[in-house]
Amino acid sequence: MSETREWIAIFAKAGLIAPGETPSIEQLTGGVSSDIVLVQGGGRRFCVKRALAKLKVAADWRAPVERNRSEADWFAVVGALLPRAVPKIIADHADEGWFAMEYLSPEQYPLWKTQLRDGEIDADFAARVGATLAQIHAATAGHAEMAKRFATDHIFFPIRLEAYLLATAAKHPECAQALRALVKVTGSAKLALVHGDVSPKNILRGPQGPVFLDAECAWYGDPAFDLAFCLNHLLLKCLWQPQHAAAYLRCFDVLAAAYLAGVTWEPVAKIEERVARLLPGLFLARVDGKSPVEYVTEEAQKQQVRKVAVPLLQTPPQQPAQVRAAWANEMGVQ
Repeated sequence: MSETREWIAIFAKAGLIAPGETPSIEQLTGGVSSDIVLVQGGGRRFCVKRALAKLKVAADWRAPVERNRSEADWFAVVGALLPRAVPKIIADHADEGWFAMEYLSPEQYPLWKTQLRDGEIDADFAARVGATLAQIHAATAGHAEMAKRFATDHIFFPIRLEAYLLATAAKHPECAQALRALVKVTGSAKLALVHGDVSPKNILRGPQGPVFLDAECAWYGDPAFDLAFCLNHLLLKCLWQPQHAAAYLRCFDVLAAAYLAGVTWEPVAKIEERVARLLPGLFLARVDGKSPVEYVTEEAQKQQVRKVAVPLLQTPPQQPAQVRAAWANEMGVQ
């Protein structure tokens, strides 16, 4: 209750609610790295987000709370480029540990992850995700001021490279050298503005196209990470709802193709190779890293992931399609 009163005082001071007003404050679920609340009062609705120092997972996973600042800045940059691709920030107090953004209702902006789960699998939308992501990377590539603004290696390393790849290396000595090499290559590439968590759970299917959420991991680095991260989720979805595996793999194909068609900042073959090498590392990380995917719970499913990922880490592929083909073969689909 005291925390609620404290938030109400903060909202009033920020001009988000009228003095003396008592809005409803509802905790929203879905993330592990932040507290997110829906505030309703005075005829308006908005969301407030505050980063946590310790993430809500079983492992001891910590990250700097200043990532709240990075997220608000990512929304500002992308909002200036593609206003319909991000929620609007209505109060930026990220330096104080929080910011408020517009609330996008699930009736108008359904979550892509929910639609994928329920069999509403639109390959055209997947292609739009890939194309929009490439637009963001292309528009921010080679931008020295932005590289300085998003010099967040100290955030990206613990929350992404260490938590996913190095934590997995500790459990797989047979792949440890390859995983550490991925960390070195990914961490040293400074090419474009990276979201860092491009997952169906962070993408809304808006009336004008994809809307990206949850940019806490924003970093000026390797855009290959964003594409690999998203493609990895489409592979994993085949275990979640096996009856839709072929449709998920179709989304993989068109999303990758749409993205690669928008690559202007480097030869396509170079980023393809980095994506292809990252994919099996991220794939394995979602069963053996600090943040295992919540819907892959059976040991037999985890073994399927290991069976495909480990050989691909030991003999790295050159193209994402090779990873896709190996997984399709394991799943018995085309």
